[in-house]
Amino acid sequence: MLNAPSLLSRQSFNNKIYAYALMKPEISVVIPIYNEEAGLAKLFARLYPALDALDIPYEVIFVNDGSRDNSAGILAEQFRARPDVTRVVLLRGNYGQHMAILAGFQATRGEITITLDADLQNPPEEIGNLIAKMREGYDYVGSIRRERRDTAWRTYASRAMNSLREKITHIKMTDQGNMLRAYGRNVIDLVNQCNEVNTFIPALAYTFARKPTEIIVEHEERAAGVSKYSLYSLIRLNFDLVTGFSLVPLQFFSLLGIILSLLSGGLFVLLLLRRFVLGAEVEGVFTLFAFQFFLMGVLLLGVGLVGEYVGRIYQQVRGRPRFVVQTILEQTSDQVMQPAAARLKG
Repeated sequence: MLNAPSLLSRQSFNNKIYAYALMKPEISVVIPIYNEEAGLAKLFARLYPALDALDIPYEVIFVNDGSRDNSAGILAEQFRARPDVTRVVLLRGNYGQHMAILAGFQATRGEITITLDADLQNPPEEIGNLIAKMREGYDYVGSIRRERRDTAWRTYASRAMNSLREKITHIKMTDQGNMLRAYGRNVIDLVNQCNEVNTFIPALAYTFARKPTEIIVEHEERAAGVSKYSLYSLIRLNFDLVTGFSLVPLQFFSLLGIILSLLSGGLFVLLLLRRFVLGAEVEGVFTLFAFQFFLMGVLLLGVGLVGEYVGRIYQQVRGRPRFVVQTILEQTSDQVMQPAAARLKG
């Protein structure tokens, strides 16, 4: 028969096991994956040691965005290798990077959430700097690449869009294309309440942040594979960013329409007076045609812009799911208990 001290000792031991098993991670790292099989091994080799060195409870949430290569299989292998800190969300199709991140946000449990691309252009070793900045009282920490390793056209195009976007939306993000960012739990909870079909996560989170800031981080060349963003994809992404957070484009075309109407009225009066004073003439017909074609181009551009807004309204009111989760690979509480006990005994 066990005496009282031994009973208390065993109960204390069991309580420790239970607490360890159900330990809530402080950090959640969300990584969207799409056809990244060539670089996943390098990502694992750098990501987990960087997080282990922080000595903070963490979880890594990989979101497989309908990869057509063997990315899902590699992620499943990694889950089996590190089930205590790894969770894998498998989406049924390809919904895009930002929808994949939103799926990851819904699965997070940490007080601080980090987003990271799988291509290792943002070093995982920078995560510690983001966390340190968050602990200074900020609830949103963006990052600025110290020296970009992208092609020249992407660098210049990104800078131009950053400047234009800030003027239109009044959202201050020095480097909007950099996904290495940290979000507080308050921001994640608000983002998870949104049901927008087309959105840009860093900008959306910025609108909810009480105290945002930015830090400078390193930037490296892509570890493997090629970028999944084509020129068309980048254009679509910037359309989502501008139309999703501002009505300025519509207001601009309304103002432009007023100005062109006034100019057209003035030109009509000028041509009418000229006809009565100098008589009918054929000269300048081609100039009028050129001016007419210019106006037609402006009108078509305006109609296209209105169509972008209307299309987004149409997608939103249909009420279809933004993404469909096929399954989530994660440990259950029962599966956690045995490894936890073994670690405590050791």
